[in-house]
Amino acid sequence: MDTPEFVEFAKATIDYVADYTDSLRSRNVLPDVEPGYLSKLLPKEAPKKSERWQEVLKDVEQYIMPGITHWNSPHFHAYFPTANSYPAIVAEILSCAIGCIGFSWIASPACTELEVITCNWLGKLLGLPNEFLNCSSGTGGGVIQGSASECTFLCLLAAKEHTTRRMKRLHPEADENHIKSKLVAYTSNQSNSSVEKAGILGSMPMRLLPVDDKCSLRGETLKKAIQEDLEKGFIPCYVVATLGTTGTCAFDNIDEIGPICEEYNIWLHVDAAYAGAAFVCPEFRYLMSGVQYADSFNVNAHKWLLTNFDASVMWVKNSRRLIEAFSVNRIYLAHDKEGLVPDYRNWQIPLGRRFRSLKLWFVMRIYGVQGLQEHIRHTIKLAQLFEKYVRSDNRFEIVTEVVMGLVCFRIIGDNSLTKELLDRLQTRKQVYLVVGTYQHKLVARFVVCSRLCREEDIAFSWNEISSQTTEILQEKLHEKSMKNIVKSMDDIATRIESLNLETKEISQKIS
Repeated sequence: MDTPEFVEFAKATIDYVADYTDSLRSRNVLPDVEPGYLSKLLPKEAPKKSERWQEVLKDVEQYIMPGITHWNSPHFHAYFPTANSYPAIVAEILSCAIGCIGFSWIASPACTELEVITCNWLGKLLGLPNEFLNCSSGTGGGVIQGSASECTFLCLLAAKEHTTRRMKRLHPEADENHIKSKLVAYTSNQSNSSVEKAGILGSMPMRLLPVDDKCSLRGETLKKAIQEDLEKGFIPCYVVATLGTTGTCAFDNIDEIGPICEEYNIWLHVDAAYAGAAFVCPEFRYLMSGVQYADSFNVNAHKWLLTNFDASVMWVKNSRRLIEAFSVNRIYLAHDKEGLVPDYRNWQIPLGRRFRSLKLWFVMRIYGVQGLQEHIRHTIKLAQLFEKYVRSDNRFEIVTEVVMGLVCFRIIGDNSLTKELLDRLQTRKQVYLVVGTYQHKLVARFVVCSRLCREEDIAFSWNEISSQTTEILQEKLHEKSMKNIVKSMDDIATRIESLNLETKEISQKIS
């Protein structure tokens, strides 16, 4: 029952979104609610009659916002960025209004064709080899998935199918299920949890390999693991190398890993979900040296490229491997333009897909290459500012090299000090950081996440961290002093007791 009133509702919501964004700096980044808070505030049943939209919008502020962690707050420094910009939001609205389900070209030609174009634009901007682009003479190309987790899992399944077929050709007598039971995958012990989860979902053991002192997976380590598994009768199938690990933003050495994967016929997937966005700046592209060896490569535009979730861009050198693994045809899916452009339903797990390329197109056009580069460089500059604050205070240490927008630091001393700091910050809800580990040390991860973040926000966060550290150390000093006083009193009491005994013995001897 669309009415002019609903148009008014839509316009009011746009104003609310703008006002919300403007107010982010003044809101606590973390909510002050307990589990189950919302069920106590909302009715147990859906309303039987329609309600006024004004009441609904009012309840968003009254009931929903108190339970929101504000990921785009300039004081949100946890995990990694979740991108946000007005061009992306506007494109998302337009995409929702169009409402197409672009599983094939005929389902909405612009949906498919714009995705081909934007993936090519971004691939060129990152400096990917031509083999990964739809406009190359080969079978490469890009596709937009929902998340890096999906990309890792998708490529594992494709690698599993490809390796099984290859082994079947080499050994026609072998049982397919037996071959699949022997497949094994590899990644570093610093890779994202979703990589290990992909192995679980794909029924393929995922070996978590040790890293060097820079948290980087090296070729020698991988080769040793492969040779061990070959000797045991296993079939190496899939390797996930990370450029910009979650914990410390470390970079696996794909210059070393790549030739090994090539030698042993192993699919190499490169997860550059966060740090890959920085490759829009030429000065950071040295960090993806060796990318030519990869079979697939992934960057989350929804992390650091101003495009709101979800928009995880994945490129493959050989799209036929995806199609062979995931193609299921029905008469109602057929159309007379098949083979001329990608049918992206065969490049992913679900059939349906959203018009995600529209928001990437809006962002790339309205910000331009220069705007995206400025955003990346500005974020890194802010992280370097925070690094200076930390280094200026001898109570802290920076435990890993500061890379991109991530600073890993800790209070010098026992791990309990850094844990106490993070606990207090979370309780106060002014800034949000999460914990990490490095060589058995507990570290605080400070990531510059929000596009709204400015130098004064970095100063605000540092003051919060510094003041809480002062309180912690003063309390620890007080506790230590009290313990020393108690110990001294115990020592005095023991000495008095000893003197009393001596006096008693002397008295007895005199008597």
